[in-house]
This record gives sequence, C-alpha cells and structure tokens, in this order.
Amino acid sequence: MSGFHHVKLPVADLARSRKWYATVLGLRVEIEFIEDGALRGLALTDASGRLRLALRLDPVRAAALAGFDPIALEVPARDDVQAWRVRLDELGQPHGGVVAGHRGGAVLVGLHDPDGIEIRLYAD
Repeated sequence: MSGFHHVKLPVADLARSRKWYATVLGLRVEIEFIEDGALRGLALTDASGRLRLALRLDPVRAAALAGFDPIALEVPARDDVQAWRVRLDELGQPHGGVVAGHRGGAVLVGLHDPDGIEIRLYAD
C-alpha cells in the first residue's frame, strides 16, 4: 500500500457541505454521484489533485460523528498551519487555534464542518 486513495465523510446536506469545503478548504468537485436520479455524493479534490475527499449524503451517520475528528489534513510546513489560521480568521471560520503536535509539529484544531465533524490541519 502507498497511502489513502480518499477519505469519505457522511454529511446531512450536500449543497451546504459542498459550499463549505470549497470556500473554507478550497476543494473543488471532481465527481458527482447520481443514484436513482438524485445527487447522493461528491468527490472533492484540491488544486494539486493529490488530496481526495468524498462526501456521502447520510444525515444519521453525520450526526453520529459530530464532535469527532476523523481526519487530519497534512499541511506542508508548520508556518503553513499558521497561514491557515490567518485564512480561517479572515473567513470568520471558528477554530480552536494552533497547538503543538505529538512530534512537535503544528496542529490547527477545532475546525468543524457544517455537521460538526472536526477537520484538523497538521504539519510535523
């Protein structure tokens, strides 16, 4: 194995989550998953195409994950984590600030998507 192909998160509202992940994290839609004539999921990617995140319409599971931090997105350098903090502040996006990671890195904590799922930004 060489890494993750993608991570899939449940969401309660695809349109709301699509907007949040695009505006806050800068991700764009790569694929829309239409099932029985309805939009059921999205595949998102960053500008490099290296980061892939899937969103799946599943309100019950999204509610169950609220407050949990299932993923930490890698940021190239510790200074970049601080730059993300500034960006989030400019967007008026609440977060818990930057703390030291277990390996001495920088971790932005307390960033929650519209369903309350915590997304961390991490640099070793």
